[in-house]
Amino acid sequence: MNKKLSSFTGQAPDFTRRTFLQGVGVTMALPWLESLPVFGAAVPAAKALDGQNPALPQRFAVMFMGCGVNPDHWWAKGSGADMELGKTLEPLDSIKTKINVIHGLYTKSATGQGIHPAQTGNLLTGVPFRKGAIIHSGISMDQVIANTVGQNTIQSSMVLACEQPMTGYHESNFSNAYSSHISWQTADSPVPNEMYPSLAFDSLFENRGQARNISVLDRVKDRAAKLSRQISASDNAKLDEYLTSVRDVERSIDRMRADKSKAEERASVSGKALFTMKRPENGLPEDFREHTRLMCDIVALAFQTDKTRVASLILARDLSSLTYPFLNVNGAHHGASHTDTSEGYERIARFHLSQMAYLAKKLDAMPEGEGTVLDNSCLMFMSNMFSGTRHDNKKLPIVTAGGLGGTLKTGRALDYLEAGDENRKVSSLYLGIMDRMGVKLDRFGDADNRLAGL
Repeated sequence: MNKKLSSFTGQAPDFTRRTFLQGVGVTMALPWLESLPVFGAAVPAAKALDGQNPALPQRFAVMFMGCGVNPDHWWAKGSGADMELGKTLEPLDSIKTKINVIHGLYTKSATGQGIHPAQTGNLLTGVPFRKGAIIHSGISMDQVIANTVGQNTIQSSMVLACEQPMTGYHESNFSNAYSSHISWQTADSPVPNEMYPSLAFDSLFENRGQARNISVLDRVKDRAAKLSRQISASDNAKLDEYLTSVRDVERSIDRMRADKSKAEERASVSGKALFTMKRPENGLPEDFREHTRLMCDIVALAFQTDKTRVASLILARDLSSLTYPFLNVNGAHHGASHTDTSEGYERIARFHLSQMAYLAKKLDAMPEGEGTVLDNSCLMFMSNMFSGTRHDNKKLPIVTAGGLGGTLKTGRALDYLEAGDENRKVSSLYLGIMDRMGVKLDRFGDADNRLAGL
């Protein structure tokens, strides 16, 4: 790694081949700029399907929606440009050559234990977990990846959520912590979810102190202007697009930062804990659509700038209490899932899948090397069950987007339901993804073999 001091930061770039713009109380990582004098070496093409790490950074993100999908409209058949997608998957149609729809995978120890928390607690760990007062699951696959690839980035991972966690216990005697978290840093400790877009944004730019009330772009504009005079026209276009994206996100963040401050004041006056207050009194965005898009934008910026290569985003937790008046659906998410074949619940599932499509398309619009940031990433959307009506988790709805630098074939509908229980473990999928990101394990969760045909 090139350790030469950047003329724009005065620091050695210890974590990444990219560089930074610094201002008062802020550090702004930049996307890959091929003509940047300090880091202008040509980028080797990614090596495809040979088990070696591509030259460009690889990223992984998981997006979760609890309580299952509408089973009648979650399907795919065919391949490539001719792939046909069910109604819920239609938001991915324009990038269907870059997705895989994976059917029939499961975790055996998550079946027959009860509903909801028992179907979620080991979704990304694949290990048996514990009832009662002491939670115990396992380290999740996103954190296993983060422990390795996170050594090359400033943040090892981002763990985000658009809904507050629950406390207490479910009737099945499993902790509601299992329903509220999918990312686990140890077997006994989930990673805290960041729900506030303003705090996620601040972590992205190391935005600190009273200067947070001043635009991060205003604080680095002189250095950005200097940089623009030293890079190519194509890199200038890339830089302008990036700075515009930051500005768009920042405008929304400024309002939400004020809302959060007011919520903290209300909580202090009333003697309540902020996490016990309902949206929007707790300072979370009242418009859920704005919340999800902002979180996706923040993940996109983090991946574009190589600030982190691992992210998780809970769109709607298990036992979700989110409501969707903009979808003309009465009642909350969890209750709606009990009639999962309804048109209303299909709209809920399609809305959440469309957030993955939004993030995937945003990454696909970011040039990087000979491809795009999406080409060097793997996004995975999943739920903890297939049918909310039947609480059926003997198969899980999973779709991935991105080719991990050419190491993961895409444009396919893969069905493992009839492959035999030993050959349809979701942990086998995780092993295959981790392999491609340079994390080689003999075993993960309940699997010691890689998913065939991946």
